[in-house]
Amino acid sequence: MSQEKEMEFEPALKRLEAIVEQLEGGDLSLEQALKAYEEGVRMADVCSKRLTEAEKKVETLMKTAGGKFRTEPLAGVEDAATGTPKTKKKK
Repeated sequence: MSQEKEMEFEPALKRLEAIVEQLEGGDLSLEQALKAYEEGVRMADVCSKRLTEAEKKVETLMKTAGGKFRTEPLAGVEDAATGTPKTKKKK
């Protein structure tokens, strides 16, 4: 399970796709299907967490009145330090 915490998005997604293929194939016993399903749920959780982490890192590029660019956190994303929603700053 500790490997799953460190697993990156792409390998988790590939494993999830392989599990779905196995389950759709219908060649697994009930016990094998349940184990595969459980692993699939864990892989889906890893993917979801990685996507959430990526979303929190996304920043919107804004052009200032002076023609320069600045970055601003994506609206609606929580501040990782405080857990409070970030809002766009008004000028």
